[in-house]
Amino acid sequence: MAESVSTNQFRNGMHIELDGSVWRIVEFQHVKPGKGGAFVRTKLKALDTGAVVDRTFRAGERFARVHTEVKNLQFLYDDGTEAHFMDAETYDQFGLPHADLAGELAYLAPSSTVQMLTVDGKPAGIQLPASVELTVTETEPAVRGDTVSNVSKPATLETGAVVQVPLFVDRGERVKVDPRDGRYISRA
Repeated sequence: MAESVSTNQFRNGMHIELDGSVWRIVEFQHVKPGKGGAFVRTKLKALDTGAVVDRTFRAGERFARVHTEVKNLQFLYDDGTEAHFMDAETYDQFGLPHADLAGELAYLAPSSTVQMLTVDGKPAGIQLPASVELTVTETEPAVRGDTVSNVSKPATLETGAVVQVPLFVDRGERVKVDPRDGRYISRA
């Protein structure tokens, strides 16, 4: 029998089986109303179609848990139709569809290391690190005295992504960016 998991054990990134297909928990929230039973609001992403749905479950409801493996990969290049990676342990090279990784590719520089989730040996997605360091290739020039903390300007990074950076950041500087929401963190 497969391991089952209760709604009380949900974690972001966990995979469950629901309606005969595998879903990844994007986010969840336990809700205990003043009247009635507790429930769990979830946002789920289907691995096969990529569809994102909102579902609500009763607290304590059980689902079959799908185990995932994590592999370390090196990003090689993107040819427009596929993003090419190399397994860090076996040196096997393979491609993943560009459309499935469009959001992540904006923050991946060649030779960077990522983690790939696999479900039953099939790629389920990649996990980027909490922060990436990239070089600013284009932005308005910095002016002496631009140190106001909450004013920002757009900057294009070496990967083509555009993020909002403080006024004092200049072209050619390396910056730390959070790839999950495209937010500037600090200078590198």
